[in-house]
Formats: sequence, structure tokens, C-alpha cells
Amino acid sequence: MTTVTFNHVSKKFEQAVGADTRSVTAVDDVFLKITSGDVLAILGPSGCGKSTLLRLAAGLLRPDSGQVLYDEQNLEDIPLRERGIGMVFQDGALIPHWETRKSVGFFLALRKREAEVPERLKQISRITGIGLDDLLQRKPLQLSGGEQQRIGIARALARDMRVLLFDEPFANLDAKYRTEARVELKRLLNAFPVTSIYVTHDQVEAIALSHKIAVMREGRLEQVGTFQHLYDNPQNLFVATFVGTPTMNLFKGKVEGGQWQGENFGGFPIRKDFPDGTAVTAGVRPQHIHLAEDGVYGVVEQVMPYFAERFQLVTVHLAGERWELTAPLEQPVERGSTIRCAFDPAHIHYFDSKTGIRIG
Repeated sequence: MTTVTFNHVSKKFEQAVGADTRSVTAVDDVFLKITSGDVLAILGPSGCGKSTLLRLAAGLLRPDSGQVLYDEQNLEDIPLRERGIGMVFQDGALIPHWETRKSVGFFLALRKREAEVPERLKQISRITGIGLDDLLQRKPLQLSGGEQQRIGIARALARDMRVLLFDEPFANLDAKYRTEARVELKRLLNAFPVTSIYVTHDQVEAIALSHKIAVMREGRLEQVGTFQHLYDNPQNLFVATFVGTPTMNLFKGKVEGGQWQGENFGGFPIRKDFPDGTAVTAGVRPQHIHLAEDGVYGVVEQVMPYFAERFQLVTVHLAGERWELTAPLEQPVERGSTIRCAFDPAHIHYFDSKTGIRIG
């Protein structure tokens, strides 16, 4: 297995704007180390640079500055046949006129090791609980999207690998098959531990498959950690609102006498070194706001039941502010009614309103 390091890597592209071109920074001075055998999920909105970072890790793109290192060796100095990189793409990327068996065994066939393919496939079939024999006799156009991805993953694993890269492999699958595919892939990653980078915009996928998550925005790395760490200790407003479902509520406010005071509620203690009038945004997750007899008033705007999770998401508004809270499914909450909400002071996050950086 291999440790992958992005050593202050940057990458720009030229983009046409009418008759002119402009330089767009896709990856901006990223430093990131992925420990041997770990699975790292790269999470972020569309256009944040996560797929570009993956292609830099694969050697498909060269950085404009910085280095991609495999075990402290510059990737560009490693011969192609010795890099040991497996990739799984959104669409499977199978050769359309080949039987999939030939695609799966292509790497080993080039090295005159075709005899090893059946045993590799037998292992994969046993671990996933899915027989691959029938799929291997077909061509890609005869396979469903989920079947193509299974073959793509089998192809990546049926070779000698140092690093395994995934570019939103399940993005085109419906919800049922995505869930099944995650379970199968988790089993395979447990059975064939290999340093892996998994690009996705799906938080459920990132949580299910990875050891750590790297959150990106506009080419920059915002924060890296386990999902629980990112959820409980976001470094800034972007991470706070991007990680976690339902989304964190935000309330504008300011410091008054060593306390945070908002439009509709306040009086919570905050760091003493902030002068009165300092603009501070408070963030509270819906799970930490509850119905109470003596809390803040709010008018119920919407009630959304989550039956599997056994709660209802209640949207309320008051004096120009809107927020969400969770309530037990069994507790009656009606649209248009007035309720009272209690905010848990131990779970309120504070952020500098100007910089977005969290206030400790």
C-alpha cells in the first residue's frame, strides 16, 4: 500500500469567455496526506475542484506547482507501468465492443498473467455475494448502469494496485442500486485494503465508505477529518452548513456584554475578548432545537416527516428569521400553529460574521 501526498499542489485552466480567455484556478495550494490503506472521501459542491484533484492523483493531469507524491516519490518520476493506479469512473468506462471479461482481465493479459483473472473474480464474487460469470459474457451495452459499475470495480481490483481512485462511481444509479453498490464496495475495500480516494457530492456515500473526509470549496481544502469531527467541530461557516443533514440554522447577531444577542433570542455567553457590537453568527443544528413550554415563539411554516429516522422536521418563522428543528413523530405539530423552541446552549457554534471563521 501507498501513502499519497498532495504537496502544495495547484492547477489552473484557461477558460473561454466570449472572444477572450481567462485563467481559472481549479486546485489552489492543496496540502493533503492520505495514509497508506486509508479511504479518503473528497466532498464538495460541483466545480469545487475535487475531480481535478483526483486526476492529479492519477497522473492524468500535471500540477502547475507542487508535487503529487507516492511514498515520498514524485508521481511524475514513477514509470507508468509501476504506478499501480486503478480508476473507477461514473460511467464504468468499459470498451464498448469487448466482452466485459476481456476488459476485466486486460491489465493482467498485458503482463501474460491471464491465468490469475478467474481466481481474482472468484474472490470478488464471494465477497460481494454477486455472481459475475453471467455479466462477464456480455458487452457493456447489454449491462445496466449498476452492472457496468460492478464490472468497473472488478476490473480495478483484478490487478496489482497501489492506489484506487473513484470519480463519483454511483452518481448515475437510482437510490436502491446506490445503496446496494455501497454495501458491496465497502465489503471489497475491507477485503482488499488499498489507499483510496473517493470523489463524491453525496454525504451518505462519504460517511459509509471513508475513514476521513476532505471538504473542498473553490479549489481550496477547507477541512479534513472524520465525519463526526467535521459535524461537531466545523472550522468555518462553509463546512458548518455543507456537512450534515438537515442543514445547520444560522442566526445573525452581535456581542453585548460578553453575551451573544440575536434578533429573536440570545443571552448566551461568548468569549470575553470581543468588544460590544462585534457581528457574530450563531449556528444551531435542528437536532439541538426542541419544543419547550418556555422557549422562543415561532409560527410553524412546514412539517416534514422522516419515518425511517423517527422524527419530523419542523420549519418555523418569526420576525424575519426562519429556522428548522426536529420533533418526535408522535408529537402533534400543525402547520400555522404557534410553538415554543428551546435552543441547547452547549451546541451553539459561533462564527465571525465577516470572515466566517469559527470562534472558539
